[in-house]
Amino acid sequence: MTHTPPPPFLFHQGTEPLLISMPHAGTYVPPALAARFTPEARQVPDTDWHMERLYAFARDMGASMLVATHSRYVVDLNRPPDGASLYPGQSVTGLCPVDTFDDTPIYTAGDVPDEAEIATRRDAVWAPYHAQLRAELDRIRSKHGVAVLWDAHSIRSVLPRFFEGKLPDLNLGTANGESCDPALAQELLAIAGSARGYTAVLNGRFKGGHITRHYGQPGQGVHAVQLEMTQCSYMQEALPFDYLPDVASRVQPHLQKMLAAALAFARLRGGQYWQQTARDV
Repeated sequence: MTHTPPPPFLFHQGTEPLLISMPHAGTYVPPALAARFTPEARQVPDTDWHMERLYAFARDMGASMLVATHSRYVVDLNRPPDGASLYPGQSVTGLCPVDTFDDTPIYTAGDVPDEAEIATRRDAVWAPYHAQLRAELDRIRSKHGVAVLWDAHSIRSVLPRFFEGKLPDLNLGTANGESCDPALAQELLAIAGSARGYTAVLNGRFKGGHITRHYGQPGQGVHAVQLEMTQCSYMQEALPFDYLPDVASRVQPHLQKMLAAALAFARLRGGQYWQQTARDV
């Protein structure tokens, strides 16, 4: 029986100037690669679990959705193609990770990918995802005059390898203000900061990965924001990593408020863009 892998991504085209990217939501690992993994790594514990379900309401808001299918252990879609570190001097995982967030090996017997294998994975999975991301941002900007890119992530709330203590629940990142208009960032922080029962920060430990930093070009009408959420805000942080609907339902209204604010910002800026264009004609 022939094994057919899934496509590199799932895509839904919306009607509004908002694209939600989920680069770490995938869980697929090709069987031949999984055979080289440790039993722990085969559980793909560092997945951003249940992102599609958590953000399902965004489709009704008119957002476009781009969702990874392959595990970050195959190739990390939120890393630059050359694998350069986004946080120099801090512990990070690479383009094709060789260790888990708990700093344990992904591969048995040190059978890590070489440069040729990394290039193959980059071409097969990373490149198509980013081509679709670029094409959709260009389409949105062409149609609406402006685009907002929301890079949706989640992570365990306690990970000593990456940060001390417990992570704030809602970690907004705008590449230290470079990837989106500061006014939008402050409005989003105000919404997150007023969410009762949750903690929030802007450009703290997580400032945005490659996607936020590369595509966020406010001067060119593309405003990118990363939200890194604690997984305890909506799911079990340990096996079997179950989605917790009652817990998720408490945070979803705050997510919806932030996305609504991003949409309102985009519509306003889009209107200003077309008015300026009309005056220039």
